[in-house]
Amino acid sequence: MKVEIECLSCIIHRGYLEIAEATKNQKLQFKAASMLLGYLAKEFSPNAVAAILGTTRDRIIKRISGNPDVYREKKHVSNQIAMSLLPQLKKMIETETTPEKRFRKATLAAIVGNIIEFDIPKHEVNFDQLGQLVVDAELDLAVDEISGIYQKVRKANTILYLTDNAGEIALDKLLIDELKQLGLNVTVAVKSGPILNDATLEDAKAVNILDLADRVITTGADAVGLPIPEERSTEFTEAYDHTDFVIAKGMGYAETLTETVLKQPHALLLRTKCNPVAKHFGVARGKNVAKLMIH
Repeated sequence: MKVEIECLSCIIHRGYLEIAEATKNQKLQFKAASMLLGYLAKEFSPNAVAAILGTTRDRIIKRISGNPDVYREKKHVSNQIAMSLLPQLKKMIETETTPEKRFRKATLAAIVGNIIEFDIPKHEVNFDQLGQLVVDAELDLAVDEISGIYQKVRKANTILYLTDNAGEIALDKLLIDELKQLGLNVTVAVKSGPILNDATLEDAKAVNILDLADRVITTGADAVGLPIPEERSTEFTEAYDHTDFVIAKGMGYAETLTETVLKQPHALLLRTKCNPVAKHFGVARGKNVAKLMIH
């Protein structure tokens, strides 16, 4: 998924907010901003991918500011709030009468969790509405390929689940639990280091996902979406190349996987939080997407 001109304002806007949060040292703020603008001046083009630009932006800010995890506190709060919602959401799923209906409801809950992302222009995270958004998730489902995803899942033995944000990873447990109940071996992958508010191993431990998944691994990189091959860990490369089916959460994975030659079917589960991503899927902004990608 290539950038659109609107992506420039978002990349700079998020960079500004991250720099302001990362350090109060004005000299370092200006240095980080200058380096970011210099990088974009060279690399922002019609062939660029927003996730790759965002990865380098965040690495510049972390290196210059000396702050390795700008969103640490927000991630902690997100995990706590999302975990508090799990009992009521679990009950809602358990009222469904068939495995496919439970899978559908859990998938919708996982998609809604993707709203937990900060500093995107015109996107606000309202934790008070999170539970109701799950209840109403069908109303916002603009791309509905959940049935096809379910059929692919039933034919699989192994699943690689690519997580996106902290907080969201707690709601992912609802879908992972359904996958386990279907008898599947589930490997969960988190980011190797802080990037935006993406989930890391620390977040996976905070929401007790290690007790649910068969295995939890890291991608090998602090990268938005799918890391470039040379940055992937050997463990992740093996898991990604040899799994039967991939479930990928969020816009970063959508941006990178649509630029990747796929070896196996993938499910993209996300909320369209910006216009360029919404346009790519042919839907409005602020909609839920469950897209099956066949290799």
